[in-house]
Amino acid sequence: MRSRRLLAGLTALVLVMLLPTVLQAAPRVVVSIPPIHNLVSGIMEGVAEPVLLVPGGASPHDYALRPSDMRHLQSAQVVIWVGRDLEGFLERPLARLPESVTKVTLLKDADLVRHELREGGIWDRHDHGQGHDHNHGHSHSHSHSHSHSHSHGHDHHHDVDSHVWLSPENAARIVRHVADVLADKDPDHADRYGENRDRILARLETLDATLQARLEPVRGHPFIVFHDAYQYFERHYGLTPAGSVTVDPARPAGARRIQEIRQRIQDSDAICVFSEPQFRPAIVETLIDGTGARTGVLDPLGADLPAGVESY
Repeated sequence: MRSRRLLAGLTALVLVMLLPTVLQAAPRVVVSIPPIHNLVSGIMEGVAEPVLLVPGGASPHDYALRPSDMRHLQSAQVVIWVGRDLEGFLERPLARLPESVTKVTLLKDADLVRHELREGGIWDRHDHGQGHDHNHGHSHSHSHSHSHSHSHGHDHHHDVDSHVWLSPENAARIVRHVADVLADKDPDHADRYGENRDRILARLETLDATLQARLEPVRGHPFIVFHDAYQYFERHYGLTPAGSVTVDPARPAGARRIQEIRQRIQDSDAICVFSEPQFRPAIVETLIDGTGARTGVLDPLGADLPAGVESY
């Protein structure tokens, strides 16, 4: 009796020891910012949880890596980021990682709709007309001369707006690309990645249709944003931005700039001036004083939302 129990115990022990070789462990995945992390979490659901570098309340424009972040990067097998214009703090650490690490630079590697950076912070109608999707796939946008895709063969994206995740079309393309990368890296879980991808794509289509309907009443009403982060959203849904409070989110707006924006609010009949939780500028109250415009908060990163595809 005792020997049978001993044999059963040894068999269980051998199975536990063999399990990691039978089922390949999921790759260790590190993602730069919350919205991309949300999408990647959805793709990896039921397999593993990716690590997020930039927490919700921080800005990727001026983030400083902590020692724990460096440890995550050094143990990563896949790192997913947008590109150096958004997360400049990652450029050097990524260059130092071994060749065996898969580095996914979404602006370069994923087949995304891309728009040029806008000049300055005061936009006329011709600066923000609805964009044109020059790549495959569906888009609700219409043709416009000021946006064009850039070739995928080079690394110089300094003329491209890097807030690409704010278009649901781009979100879908990111999901497809990352699911392919993970299935290639981790064939044992390829079926799961594929199922998750298809479920997310269906949810994104529903979300897109819902937003089209919800935004219909405000098309044609000008508004001011805090920094120029929303072009992909604005173009996809045909909205009418009139300008941004700051040209560079790392530098506060000066007195002349405040005057220009106040004038723009009055000239354009802007109905709202949006701030952002990452910057919390008291300046917005000054801008709208006596203009009749209202204030709101837009968060391009979803700072207060929990991790997971639901938050996207």
